[in-house]
Amino acid sequence: MKRTLVIAPGPTANGDLHLGHLAGPFLAADVCARYARAAGGDVLFGSGVHSTQNYIVTTARRLGVAPEELRARSAGQVEETLAAAGIEPDGFVRFGDRYVKTVRHFFERLHSRGELRLREVRFPYVPRTGEFLTDAYVRGGCPVCLADGCAGLCENCGHWIASGDLIAPRSTLHPEDPVELRGHQVLVLPLEEHRAALTAYFARQSATMRPRLAQMIEEVLSRPLPDYPLTLPIAWGIPAPFPEVAGQVLYADAETVAWSMHCTALAAEHRGEVLASDDELWFADAGSRVVYFFGSDAGFAFAVVGAAMLIALGGYTLPEHFVTNEFYELDHDKFSTSRGHVVTGRELAAEVPRDLIRFYLAATGPDFQRTNFTRAALDHVTETRLVRPWNRVADKVSAWAGQGPLPVSERSRAAASLMLERFAAAYDVRRFSLTSVAFTLSEQLARLDRWEVGPTDAGDFCHEVDVFLRCAAPVLIDLAREALPDTAVPARPDAAQVTPVRLPRLAGRARTGP
Repeated sequence: MKRTLVIAPGPTANGDLHLGHLAGPFLAADVCARYARAAGGDVLFGSGVHSTQNYIVTTARRLGVAPEELRARSAGQVEETLAAAGIEPDGFVRFGDRYVKTVRHFFERLHSRGELRLREVRFPYVPRTGEFLTDAYVRGGCPVCLADGCAGLCENCGHWIASGDLIAPRSTLHPEDPVELRGHQVLVLPLEEHRAALTAYFARQSATMRPRLAQMIEEVLSRPLPDYPLTLPIAWGIPAPFPEVAGQVLYADAETVAWSMHCTALAAEHRGEVLASDDELWFADAGSRVVYFFGSDAGFAFAVVGAAMLIALGGYTLPEHFVTNEFYELDHDKFSTSRGHVVTGRELAAEVPRDLIRFYLAATGPDFQRTNFTRAALDHVTETRLVRPWNRVADKVSAWAGQGPLPVSERSRAAASLMLERFAAAYDVRRFSLTSVAFTLSEQLARLDRWEVGPTDAGDFCHEVDVFLRCAAPVLIDLAREALPDTAVPARPDAAQVTPVRLPRLAGRARTGP
């Protein structure tokens, strides 16, 4: 069995994680990793923060702090929020000397193999300050979908937008200053040279990609692929180690693969392994498969550019699956830290048991389209679909505690196997879906809640509850930890007898009785 490297790419280190982040890639990656391990898989799960994007500079300026201070503080906040939500990566990327060394070495290898080209690229330029504008430093209209936003990855359509291609660009730091376009020599990765390999690769991925990522890639491949800049004429970032672009920095959005390699190396080391290099687990003969979880707007950087760089270097495994998500809204409006329209995971976990948070975020997760969070809905949904039915089921099992072992019928063994199959289908990385997991969980719990248990079928009932709990354990982590001696699956669906034990009840926000 191949080792699975589950990666939830880190958010920009310019603030804490809000529920929109958690409901997207982070909870999904954690649930996927937990289930795969429980099923006997060899899994490493990595996440962290991205510390070189110039959004850190713009946010720091707005907050009146140093960018270095902001990224260090944000890394701590993100790690604490993940822990509050029960999301436990093996490796967590922060900014440091080792990370810088890994990134520079990765780009030096591309450079030494002759994969980079020195080309003139147009950038918006502010004559008064002498500054070139990229990504967070410049806003304008997207030339693909017309949405207003910063350069780089368009949140609306998912395309990568070169700074010089923005419609009516304007400076975000100095909006009153006039902006002109000016050419500058930078190093680029000519993606068009890898068209054939990318086309073949994404043809293999098409069956499992979610719609918006598939659409973006289809659109990208329908036109000439761009020269993707790997260095930029700005000051914030990792200095580029190439004399022909002295004074430039490496493009933060091009760090995707190096960041991921560092992430998985940290995860392996956390598990006690000693690696010769950060990219060791990515060699084609290492027996790993890479599964990414990220928002749809990150697809170009991680899927297109990431694959192109791995192809250019050769000898590495290519990502096997991309599990994407759409935006999660708060009261039908986009989460916005700058407007104070935000709820952090730590804030909610201080008031609501995290199993309830995890269940609700899974049930309303933005797997395929934008979905919405409201506090009132969380209280209602968790109370009616999880807390009350589970407590009734737990009481029924507890009534038989100490009266075992009880026999399990062939009918119950068959039912337990079917239940396990339904959960496994939702957890499988090829079709992974948090909303499907939550739907299966609530439907199976409702079935068990309707069961009128008597002396002749008490063993069957207790057996199927045990299987249910093991299947639900990747979401309901605290309940499973308290109720089960282990969380392994398959959960003995073929057991001939069962010994009932007293099960814990869930605490909700409202009355938890029948």
